[in-house]
Amino acid sequence: MQDACYSPGAVQTAVDLANTLRPIKGEDALETVEQLRDFLDDHPAAEPPSPAANQGTGPRHLTRADLAEVRALRETVREVLERANADAAEAAALINDGLRRSRATPVLRHEDERWWTEVTSDTDRCSAHLAATTLSALASVIATLGPARLGVCAGPTCRATFVDLSRNGSKQYCTRTCAHRASVAAYRSRRSPR
Repeated sequence: MQDACYSPGAVQTAVDLANTLRPIKGEDALETVEQLRDFLDDHPAAEPPSPAANQGTGPRHLTRADLAEVRALRETVREVLERANADAAEAAALINDGLRRSRATPVLRHEDERWWTEVTSDTDRCSAHLAATTLSALASVIATLGPARLGVCAGPTCRATFVDLSRNGSKQYCTRTCAHRASVAAYRSRRSPR
């Protein structure tokens, strides 16, 4: 396979969306419309590509309803990331249902001698486009690399999610920081007198 069927940027957007909620720490980075706007600004792939979505008036007008829809989508994305490894069929059902609700449609694109498919939504609702982007990216990872590539950090005080796009597929931690903490804790455990 020359190119992977997923966009690493869209995959990262899915992980970042899920990780706006940190259940163990009790932190939520999507509590306000302003936080949603910041998230979308940081993830350009999450915005609808058509200029009609912004109607030429500058930044997209977001509402509390948009925030509620994106928060509901976040629950779905997080559930897919948490369940894929243990129950791939349930994760697939969540993805398929989310794509149906967002009215996702595959579109064939061509640019610079390259063809690819992209999943978009036929509505300009921010949550629908974000659902099409993130859920189709996770579906592509599952189809290409397998459901075991989606997971939750093995750190005992972390529930952050991740997608493992590495060659060997052995990722267990969301970041190097969590992996380092686990390594240090294991070392200290081995070295402590019993």
